[in-house]
Amino acid sequence: MRIYHNPRCRKSREALNYLNECGYEVEVIKYLENKLTSKNISDLLKKINLSPEKIVRKNESLWKTKFSKMNLKEDELIDILSNNPTLIERPIIEYKNSGVLARPIENLIAFHQKVGELNN
Repeated sequence: MRIYHNPRCRKSREALNYLNECGYEVEVIKYLENKLTSKNISDLLKKINLSPEKIVRKNESLWKTKFSKMNLKEDELIDILSNNPTLIERPIIEYKNSGVLARPIENLIAFHQKVGELNN
């Protein structure tokens, strides 16, 4: 199990605590410190089955002032996310060939149940 984590984010800390309480061995990726490449983000989006637009933090001032009025293609948006990791919604959980945007935490709980069913 892998979590793309921002330790300063309460929702991200909640998700990490949940995974630990469930007994998962968790690899923590501090994506603000270890920038994701565009390919990393693209691969992750495929696993969580979301478009880049769905993981953008649209309330961030950087987004509002610099990018919100632009008509961006998916690959351009992925490049923006790679270069501006503060715009990536969190936490994102990756497990094998799937994953989930764990905001709200209920998404993670449902994903955990699904993973448990697949492993039984």
